[in-house]
Amino acid sequence: MSGGIDSATVAMMAVRQGFSVHAITFSYGQRHAIEIDCARRVAAQIGIAGHIVIDLNHAVFASSSLVAESGIPVPHGRDYAHSADIPSTYVPARNILFLSYALAYGETVGAHDIFIGVNAIDYSGYPDCRPEFIEAFARMADLGTRSGAEGRGFVIHAPLVDMTKAEIIAHGHALGVDYSLTHSCYDPDREGRSCGTCDSCRIRRAGFSDAHLADPTRYRSAS
Repeated sequence: MSGGIDSATVAMMAVRQGFSVHAITFSYGQRHAIEIDCARRVAAQIGIAGHIVIDLNHAVFASSSLVAESGIPVPHGRDYAHSADIPSTYVPARNILFLSYALAYGETVGAHDIFIGVNAIDYSGYPDCRPEFIEAFARMADLGTRSGAEGRGFVIHAPLVDMTKAEIIAHGHALGVDYSLTHSCYDPDREGRSCGTCDSCRIRRAGFSDAHLADPTRYRSAS
């Protein structure tokens, strides 16, 4: 649970399906650490069973512009929709690590369903958000865990992977997600205001516009 639109929507979907949800948020030196507080607020609003925050060593991800200590600027105004390049905001192997922690925590609490809010339609082109990756990880999970070896493997749910951002927002709105509690910006200011021009802000803005819903985000840029 990152505190963003997708993870908030997926968490609510899991709750509505009757799951007892245990959420994991990761602190990895991200410059938008405000998302961690947002994740806590979303978890409280949704009413989940448990929420933990895991600290990861920042140096592992130091090649990403999302890590504050990297010194690499976050790109603004990038043509993400038509670019084949993986942007500097890519965090090395992030979802591989996050899902691996989810496997370990799942075995600890007796959970066999893992929900992740990856999306491969309106996104920045990260390879670990594609359905092929989720499918491959699910196979690995069954091979590399006690649960899998004992025939009680994991199901990796990625219900948003083929949805547009507008469809995600509309669906979450219908479920009762309060998106004013969420945060998407890669490069917020010290007051927590979103930049409005990074990939994530532009995808968020377009999603609310296309869903014909008001965007509750505080932006420092009007365009």
